[in-house]
Amino acid sequence: MQIHQLKPIHKPKKKKRWGQGDRFAGRGRGTRGQKARAGRKLKPVIRVLIKRYPKLRGYRGKLKIKSEKLKTAILNLEILEKKFKEGEKISPQVLLEKKLISKIKGKIPKVKILGKGEIKNKLIIEGCQISKKAREKIEKAGGLIR
Repeated sequence: MQIHQLKPIHKPKKKKRWGQGDRFAGRGRGTRGQKARAGRKLKPVIRVLIKRYPKLRGYRGKLKIKSEKLKTAILNLEILEKKFKEGEKISPQVLLEKKLISKIKGKIPKVKILGKGEIKNKLIIEGCQISKKAREKIEKAGGLIR
């Protein structure tokens, strides 16, 4: 027996035939899917961002109201009683100088005085918003509100 007369016992393995489609991606068959199509390749980003905006009517106004609240400094009567003597004037500028309030975004904020605590000193208040309870207590103590 010679070498050219030898034959293998098993059948030879047939070559696998790859078809088209995503199942065979990565087998050297080119690009498929969205990037292979003609026309617009990818989604426009700006359209996606616009779609994410709230669709409620007047939502910008609600945001504005929220930001207005953040620009208001709040003080109670008990703090004014401790820091000011009888007959002194209270305004946002004076409160800023005494470091009871601080600037918000480089501007002097609006000041609202609330009625927590008691007040005995006669104070003169100018340019501040005042709650009903605080107004009653200040007037009862003999103070002025301008």
